[in-house]
Amino acid sequence: MDYYGPMVHFFRLLAATLATVLATGTPTAWAQPSSGTGSSQNNELKPSAALLDATLFYEILIGEILARGGDPGTGYALMLEAARRSNDERLYQRATDIALQSRSGESALVAAQAWKGAWPTSREANRYVLQILIALNRIEETAAPLKQELETAPAPGKAASLLALPQLYRRASDKTLAATVVEKALVNDLADPSAGAAAWTAVGRMRLMADNKSGALDAARRGQSLDPLSDGPAVLALELMEGGTTDAEPLLRRYLEGKPTPELRMAYARLLLELQRYTEARQQVQIVTQDKPDLIQAWLVQAALQFQDGSLDAAEASLQRFTALAESTTDSESNRVSMTPAYLLHAQIAEKRGDFASAENWLSRIENEKDLFSAQTRRASLLARQGKLTQARALLRSMPAATDEARRMIMLAEVQLLRDARAFDEAYTLQEKVVAQTPDDDDLVYELAMLADKTGRHEVMERLLRQIMQRKPGYHHAYNALGYSFAERGIRLAEARELVLKALSHAPDDPFITDSLGWVEFRLGNLEQARRLLETAYKIRPDAEIAAHLGEVLWSMGEKDRAMAIWKESARLNADNETLRETLKRLGVSL
Repeated sequence: MDYYGPMVHFFRLLAATLATVLATGTPTAWAQPSSGTGSSQNNELKPSAALLDATLFYEILIGEILARGGDPGTGYALMLEAARRSNDERLYQRATDIALQSRSGESALVAAQAWKGAWPTSREANRYVLQILIALNRIEETAAPLKQELETAPAPGKAASLLALPQLYRRASDKTLAATVVEKALVNDLADPSAGAAAWTAVGRMRLMADNKSGALDAARRGQSLDPLSDGPAVLALELMEGGTTDAEPLLRRYLEGKPTPELRMAYARLLLELQRYTEARQQVQIVTQDKPDLIQAWLVQAALQFQDGSLDAAEASLQRFTALAESTTDSESNRVSMTPAYLLHAQIAEKRGDFASAENWLSRIENEKDLFSAQTRRASLLARQGKLTQARALLRSMPAATDEARRMIMLAEVQLLRDARAFDEAYTLQEKVVAQTPDDDDLVYELAMLADKTGRHEVMERLLRQIMQRKPGYHHAYNALGYSFAERGIRLAEARELVLKALSHAPDDPFITDSLGWVEFRLGNLEQARRLLETAYKIRPDAEIAAHLGEVLWSMGEKDRAMAIWKESARLNADNETLRETLKRLGVSL
């Protein structure tokens, strides 16, 4: 152990001296040879067993003192030598831990490998070696310990061990190499009917980490073919969908036809909401509330969807169910936090009904400090709805803002307030200030473009939208907005169609883009094509703006009764919609 310097020798000598004194009362007492004849080996002086135990004890003790007292290197050296001399697993582990705590990865690996060499069948020793190799980014060397870990994993927990592998390798710098190493180690499990689904899921997630989406999709398919009811391939398919791989959806739908977990169905519903596929999302949430009526969050999501559809009574009933379930749980702190979105939704329902006092009452129940911003912005909205725009803006500006991000959030809330109040010029000016702070934020630039359109700054709008297209070609909202603006103004209609088709290629299921295309076709005089597109959009999303367009197409085709029916239905859902009101006024229609 000369590598560790003279301090080790000093403490070893000190430990031996202390042990000798305590064991015999004298620094030179040794065990005497047994009586009678014997070999010269038997006649040699040997330290007693008690002396050896005492020496180890003090070597361990001093090692711990040094490890905790600022000299972990020497403490590690003493502990590892004690482990080797005693062959005690606990000491090997402690030596490894000391090195890890002192951030000495190579020393930790030496101790773990020594531990594994002394105890080759120890699963814990092998795990330490595996994890340290990954931490040191020596990925190729993990193949053997990984294979041993999988071979020694108990059958009941094998699937869980397999599914944990991507998390284990998440910090590997070369994700492609890590995926290759893992796949080779799992070669036997991949063909095993009992473990194959989990194994392919692990391989798929490793491939996904390496940005190999097609390989991950192939893994999900292989896993599901081995076990169609397994959650793993379905979860992988959902992750792929979230990353834009639409070809993964059939796998998820096939899983949902079996015996899916309600939580996974809810995750799919949330993704559908993000994709603006509201009808399908609503169907999935309804299934969950029927199959697992005690799943709290499902009722909140259902309430939000019902509110969005204008079904205020149904939304209120779902919120009551959510509240009853939340209050029946034992964790009062999580109840208070989880109730905030329900209170906000209650307030919105009351605001929609014009019951501002009730809306304020719901907002006053919000106590969680993190949610006070949402409560205050809702209060500002209530004031603005009552014609008190100046007070509403003052309320927002009085909110504390310790960071640039907080100040930006307050400004954006004020912009929305001004938009809702149709004060578009003031909203545009304020949004310009927000964009000046973060000019590369495409979402903020897009909102500025929309306000430019509202204020008649059409050249500015086009410049901003084309700036986004150049910077982020997949930003479909920009193509759709520009194409719709051309159609609305009756100009450059051929280009408008190209722009909207481009947007639709990026988001083929978006009902609002389909609506834009229908409106372009109407402006071009293609009434049947316009009708087909708008009916498709309205079926997916019965929105008031889509209804306004569909109704106008039907009106122009002579189907006035059906147009009136659609307008009346949409007015029931959202009588304040600007496009609907303008359409009815322009056509001289009274509902």
